[in-house]
Amino acid sequence: MHHTPRRRVTVIGAGNVGSTTAQRIIETGLADVVLVDIVEGMPQGKALDLAEAAPVVGYDVRVSGTNDYADTAGSKIIVVTSGLARQPGMSRDDLVAKNAGIVASVVKQAVAVSPEAIIIVVTNPLDAMCHVAMRASGFGRDRVIGMAGVLDSARFRHFIADELNVSVRDVRAFVLGGHGDTMVPLPRHSTVGGVPITELLPAERIAQIIDRTRNGGAEVVALLKTGSAFYAPAAAVVEMVEAVLLDRRRILPCAAYLEGEYGIDGLFVGVPVILGNGGVEKIIEISLTDDEKAQLAHSAAAVRELVESLPA
Repeated sequence: MHHTPRRRVTVIGAGNVGSTTAQRIIETGLADVVLVDIVEGMPQGKALDLAEAAPVVGYDVRVSGTNDYADTAGSKIIVVTSGLARQPGMSRDDLVAKNAGIVASVVKQAVAVSPEAIIIVVTNPLDAMCHVAMRASGFGRDRVIGMAGVLDSARFRHFIADELNVSVRDVRAFVLGGHGDTMVPLPRHSTVGGVPITELLPAERIAQIIDRTRNGGAEVVALLKTGSAFYAPAAAVVEMVEAVLLDRRRILPCAAYLEGEYGIDGLFVGVPVILGNGGVEKIIEISLTDDEKAQLAHSAAAVRELVESLPA
């Protein structure tokens, strides 16, 4: 009996973000998942644990763990979460160089056996790591995408819903730019039930919420004291994975390689894209006010500085 092979997603890095991403993908039955990590036994152990949850939860996709990229062959999507978190006393530049080496190495190994894949980059500093992944893979800009905007807008949406005491399902938020302190949330395009938040909240309250959104990752890190956020980042990755696998053509904010859009050339910057089976099907360019343009240019300059510091 002939059966079609199932969709396969490879998740590189079996830490908190990677393993939670794997869990969400298999629990929704989206695809088989292969967890890859350099640490021997760790991805295998987590995959076995996840597989043993299947009879209870009731999914029948397969999950496996490996240290060998040969086991990832034919993946439709490669999610890159591997890399170091910032250690005390480590400068951002140290982190860039170390993670650039890791990301380049894992991407080369993964695309060698999955040449048709779409790459979703999660490793920080996100925008710079997208460049590394694009260079290492040789893929076009449609097949290398960074996950940041979905997470940033989720944080923004949570804070808005919390403030107004309404369902998060009715809140849509719009965030552009780099991941972190330079992100550019757009309140006039952020809505609750279709009504812009600028009509529902005073300007100073919106400013406070934007500030909290910008520092959302740092706030979690400060509370946890060891490690960083992983539930919301993993959920955000899976929303992107689902849009690609099911060809949903969702409009989502993602880090995409711009070639003149928004007046930015040759940089990965967070913008709204149509995400479907081919990856970035289209970059959506909206008109910005002068103030928003200035914020986005500032964000792009910060990204460019990081990219220029990358080891050649």
